[in-house]
Amino acid sequence: MSTTTAPDTAPPATAPARPRPRHPRGTRVLLLLAVFVCAACGLVYELALTALGSYLIGNSVMQTSVVISVMVFAMGIGSLAAKPLQRRAVGAFALLEMVLGLVGGLSVLLLYVAFAWLRIYMPAMVAVSFVVGLLIGAEIPLLMTMLQRIRRQEAGSAVADMFAADYVGALIGGLCFPLLLLPAFGQLKGALVVGAVNAVAGGGVVLWIFRHETRRIVRVCLLGGVAAVLAALGTVYVLADDIEVTARQQLYRDPIVHAETTPYQDIVVTRSTAFTGAPDTRLFLNGDLQFSSVDEYRYHESLVHPALAGKRSSVLVLGGGDALALREVLRYDDVEEVTLVDLDPAMTRLARTFGPLTDLNGHALADPRVTAVNADAFTWLRDAGDRYDAVVVDFPDPDTAALAKLYSVEFYHLLAHVLKPDSRVVVQAGSPFFAPKSYWSIAATVREAGYATTAYQVDVPSFGNWGFVLASPGSGGPPPALRLAADAPRLRFLDDAVLRAATVFPVDRRPQDVRASTLMDPAVLEYTRHEWLNY
Repeated sequence: MSTTTAPDTAPPATAPARPRPRHPRGTRVLLLLAVFVCAACGLVYELALTALGSYLIGNSVMQTSVVISVMVFAMGIGSLAAKPLQRRAVGAFALLEMVLGLVGGLSVLLLYVAFAWLRIYMPAMVAVSFVVGLLIGAEIPLLMTMLQRIRRQEAGSAVADMFAADYVGALIGGLCFPLLLLPAFGQLKGALVVGAVNAVAGGGVVLWIFRHETRRIVRVCLLGGVAAVLAALGTVYVLADDIEVTARQQLYRDPIVHAETTPYQDIVVTRSTAFTGAPDTRLFLNGDLQFSSVDEYRYHESLVHPALAGKRSSVLVLGGGDALALREVLRYDDVEEVTLVDLDPAMTRLARTFGPLTDLNGHALADPRVTAVNADAFTWLRDAGDRYDAVVVDFPDPDTAALAKLYSVEFYHLLAHVLKPDSRVVVQAGSPFFAPKSYWSIAATVREAGYATTAYQVDVPSFGNWGFVLASPGSGGPPPALRLAADAPRLRFLDDAVLRAATVFPVDRRPQDVRASTLMDPAVLEYTRHEWLNY
């Protein structure tokens, strides 16, 4: 009996042969590795831009907010703009990474030049952040297309794989920037190295993976582009030191005799070349003047000697990595031990070995009574066990969030734990003339932390009018007397008559109604930024 259909027991038709994979096993892992490297490079660009802004402009919170906000916005625009490129994802991605490697690698140099020569740093920073973010955002759709071309999978799984590689890469990039790139290469050269890695990983690797699916002329052109980017970045790398020196010199009146960028700050020392008289050596941290050798003795005598008018066998110096305050402390023979705590080891190394500084500080760090510690003062105080007769607090002005915490009620509470009952503390507090709210906020903060205080001011020609706060533990007691010790060394500027006058503030610079500064409400940072903008 015939039938038009096969019986149920008939053997099934032969299944079609499974197609061979278009890419060898492991190719997908190689592409995810490229994603990992490109993500690390992208985060380094972001960190480099925020760090540079903090060094050059200050206001690290604002710099970070602007860079991140602009880049994230641009990433969204870039993702949308990349949609038409998905049909030629391989070539588009390789070209994209070449451009990103070139722009990202040169970004620090471009912004430094914009700051030094063109004085258009903020517009340039926004423009560079936008371009870098645009290119980073365009990576995602193209990478997704290439991943699916290698092996089809559920969209959720593909996204999970890609973003896992992306986020882990960002973690590694974020750690490599402060721990490897800055110490080994510095900001400018570090960005150039990352740009080269970006171009090779994004251009070369992707072209290798898809070499059989890309026309020869396209491969040759794109690989030539990678070589051109590497040549450009390499040339700038060779010239980087000369470019940086030339650009940096535009920012300073006198010739630069030392410059370095550390993980914490930009250190510059200048020295005048006057034909008569002593040369003027100046130290700048992140562009802010720290001292001039012409009149620094006025500042450091006023800072140190009133605090050492009482007991002084053990002294703590917080900040003051240039060792000039330390020099004044060591002029007392009855000082038995001094601990200096400064964040940046490069600064204390410079103060210990650099001729123009050792000439000024009298090789103070080589004195056997001195113990130098490189640590964050806030963290160090939390674990400190010793107690001190006198404390000299010599930090830069609180114009960043990191410095503002060192002028907070919480910081002075921690400081009280290392004080003896009759200790004396002195704090450099900025200018009562140029920044009166900042100055009186620091004085109010010290009082809020439970100290009795005496405010005083002197004139330092390089700075102008400058103020200090002398304090002793116990807010209920009398304010500490502003005086010199009976056995004080012979000083060039300070005497008891100068100190008596130093407590008198003119009518327009007397105490103001200002807030004390805390970690949660850094009022001094707000005052400092607003007031110094006018000068």
